[in-house]
Amino acid sequence: MSDEPYKLSMPTILTINSGSSSIKASLFASDGSRQNFRYEHLRDHAPAFEQMMLDLKDNQPDLIGHRFVHGGEIVDAARLVDTAERTRLQKIIHLAPLHMPGNLMGIDLCTQHFAVPQIACFDTAFHTTMPALAKRLPIPNEFGLRRFGFHGLNYAHIASRLPEIMGETSRGKIVVAHLGSGASLCLLENLKSVDTTMGFTPAGGITMGTRSGDLDPGVMLELSKRFDTNQLSDIVFHKMGLLALSDAESSEMSDLLLSETESAKFAVDYFCYQVRAAIGSLAAKAGGIDALVFTGGIGEHSHAIREKICTPLAFLGFSIDKKANNTGSIRIEKNGAKPTLVISADEESMIRRLCLDLNH
Repeated sequence: MSDEPYKLSMPTILTINSGSSSIKASLFASDGSRQNFRYEHLRDHAPAFEQMMLDLKDNQPDLIGHRFVHGGEIVDAARLVDTAERTRLQKIIHLAPLHMPGNLMGIDLCTQHFAVPQIACFDTAFHTTMPALAKRLPIPNEFGLRRFGFHGLNYAHIASRLPEIMGETSRGKIVVAHLGSGASLCLLENLKSVDTTMGFTPAGGITMGTRSGDLDPGVMLELSKRFDTNQLSDIVFHKMGLLALSDAESSEMSDLLLSETESAKFAVDYFCYQVRAAIGSLAAKAGGIDALVFTGGIGEHSHAIREKICTPLAFLGFSIDKKANNTGSIRIEKNGAKPTLVISADEESMIRRLCLDLNH
């Protein structure tokens, strides 16, 4: 980690996207080439980081950009990680305890291997455009808690792609569904976030792999009588969601789709039911929506989930073409239906862009 100023014409940038169960890294060379490194289904991030250092071989980045799930109260999209910023990030681990330790581990491990500037890029920054109606929680203001929103780096990437795909329609009201082990939806207007399903932490919103999403506060009060704080935190982040709905069969959607058990089928149906409800809610808030975008591991790779979600949404003008949906097309709507798109998540490209912006 360096506190020194930096200016490089076209630097080689290593981007590190440490998620709740994966690490995705990319090395963007000065000649425009890109190498990707993927480490999936992780329970412990440390061995994956060490393997990444081996896989990089003799490649030496000029800058390193890290995805940080939470930026706290700041509005900056990216910041140089100097000593003061590293200390600040340490103090907000409690806001995203499933993600922040891995994010910080990446910073610390890279400091051991590379004497180059490191930049933190924040998921929460994209949602700073949300109006007060979307940010406020219905609790006393003096508590100092509000809705932040997450997955912002990928939402920013999707927003950057939409104009070339959809033209002027991209400036309308669009719901983007980022569906993976962590999952959320975002309502875009004029390519900016105006609402999202996740709230104060990445535990809220729709059902996820091991996170429940939104719950009746009374449920949490009841659970707090049965478990201490550490036990309850472990349950909230690791033992709910699809894992609980499938009676502990799996938190992975790919496993559940292949399973013949009733509990697995129920978990899949529950997930799709919740995503549809979230789309309908955002459409109601916006007074109607113009397009729907799927992204994230489940959103990109599961045609069955996309079909289950979209089939009941005909009343909103959405209807998907089965052939297009099953064959990897970007546009999957039927003729005459509202645009429905599948766009690959690419936080790494957005991290690189933010690093270049900060470098200049």
